[in-house]
Amino acid sequence: MTADKKDYLKDMAEKLRKVWPDNESLTVVCHGHSIPCGYMADNVTRPFDAYPHLFHAALAERFPHSVINVTVTATGGENSLSGEKRFKRDVLTHRPYLVTIDYGRNDMFLSEEQMRGAWRDMTKDALDAGCKVLLLTPAPDSGAVYYEENERRLTDAKMAEIIRETAERFQVGLADVHGTFERLFAQGHKRSEYAASVNHPNRRGHEIIADCMMEWVPYV
Repeated sequence: MTADKKDYLKDMAEKLRKVWPDNESLTVVCHGHSIPCGYMADNVTRPFDAYPHLFHAALAERFPHSVINVTVTATGGENSLSGEKRFKRDVLTHRPYLVTIDYGRNDMFLSEEQMRGAWRDMTKDALDAGCKVLLLTPAPDSGAVYYEENERRLTDAKMAEIIRETAERFQVGLADVHGTFERLFAQGHKRSEYAASVNHPNRRGHEIIADCMMEWVPYV
């Protein structure tokens, strides 16, 4: 099983509810590929419609006396192998309380062994540094084929399985974005409702991702 939603970030919630002069600064780092950076609409980049900003805003609304810093260390186009190589330098130097990891969209071109290793190493490094960890399963693409059919190695379901297994192995948080969207599609919702491009969610898609993350932040 993964960590318990009711308890895993309870300490974080208790810190965030403190009122001045007892409050303290708390940092969240969102690591990953281009999706945490935002998306483009009409050739305009929309970082403030991306889930790190929406998550920040939701935390600030729930905990209005808090001091929260949300830093995005995501880089467009990279996969978890690249992200793991710069993890200590770019992520842990911020001394975050919470680290979120999101590489599912681009890891489809990796082997299972490569993906497992990179997610394992990033999770372990974060835990060794005393951080809480929230892993994200893949956000959906639009359903359009934007790669050579013979290039794709891993399905979204397989990547989600690997990420879930990593969360279970290390007993960390899991924002099951893939599972949430699959339930919406099963109810008749269309991928086009949530797509800004072939491989990036729109504002509504990012809102759902942020909601999946907020499920881990308990009311205290």
